Amino acid sequence: MNTFITILEFALLFGVLVFLHELGHFIMARINNIDVEEFGFGYPPRMVKLFTRKGTIYSLNWIPFGGFVRMKGETGETMEAGSFAAANPWRRFAVLMNGPIMNLLLGLILLAVLFTRTGMPDYSRVEIQSVAASSPAALAGLQSGDTFKSINKVEITNISVVSQVVSANLGHEIEVTVLRNGEVLTVKMTPRANPPQGEGALGVVITNPVVPTNFLQAIPIAAQSTLDQGKQLILLPYQMIKGQISPEEGRLVSVVGIYDIFSRVQTEDRAQAAANPQNAGLNTLYFVAVISIALGYTNLLPIPALDGGHILFLLPEMFFKKKVRPQLENAVHFIGFALLMVLMVVLVVNDIVNPIVIP
Repeated sequence: MNTFITILEFALLFGVLVFLHELGHFIMARINNIDVEEFGFGYPPRMVKLFTRKGTIYSLNWIPFGGFVRMKGETGETMEAGSFAAANPWRRFAVLMNGPIMNLLLGLILLAVLFTRTGMPDYSRVEIQSVAASSPAALAGLQSGDTFKSINKVEITNISVVSQVVSANLGHEIEVTVLRNGEVLTVKMTPRANPPQGEGALGVVITNPVVPTNFLQAIPIAAQSTLDQGKQLILLPYQMIKGQISPEEGRLVSVVGIYDIFSRVQTEDRAQAAANPQNAGLNTLYFVAVISIALGYTNLLPIPALDGGHILFLLPEMFFKKKVRPQLENAVHFIGFALLMVLMVVLVVNDIVNPIVIP
């Protein structure tokens, strides 16, 4: 029964993300006076026509997953007034962009909500999370909860400064100043050049303390997290070639693999909810935010059949007034769509035969 509910929840969440994406296209088409012939809830075949408003058919379809927007002349078959093909290329660009933008905005908002609930790391402060027994830090009297102020008179403003100063003084005595319960303490210790496995030179695990925040304060760091996810997507091929991440870490996954992750997230959330009801749903909230952002960025990739692929064909017209023949563009998108379907089947089979390893 739990598996059925999890599958239902996953389909609903993923469907909402796809629907929101299509809603973004719909809203921007309306703003730019492009006629929308049909706005569908779910995918065809059509179950029922709900109503017609301002020339747009609103339909309910049999496949209850996401939605779709069918604009007049979206494949270039007509240049009539109000058609997508007849619109200014910059207006078409806005329509194509607004689907991914809606997903990115949702992800950003969900991350901000998450940070509001959990607090945000204070990157300007470095706190000791734990101290290994018999380590230099333990022998000097450092404790969990101490906050670094300086090392050898160098002010500690972030975790990198700690690493740099300690690494530069391996085997040499250093002076460490910490703040403990409002009191400033200074101790001396010698960083180890060859610490035991699993321990650092000082024998401490350091972190940035989490501080309470409100929604507005959380928006900038949520925006930065959204941008960072985009950078990771762009750098992924380079990092795999350089061996900076393993093939398993960088592998593409299908909806089956995404479901496996979602199922694990749900299991962890149920355990956390039982232990601490205040933390209920945090993992799911983060999962939905990350998937929404990934959906937005993926659709911006310059791949035929995706929004980014359509935008790629718009660029000559936008900047050089040279419009690509609709027949050529449609053929490329058709081939791209077919290849994407083949890739999806391959990924589904791989995720079934070789399930992803979730730490």
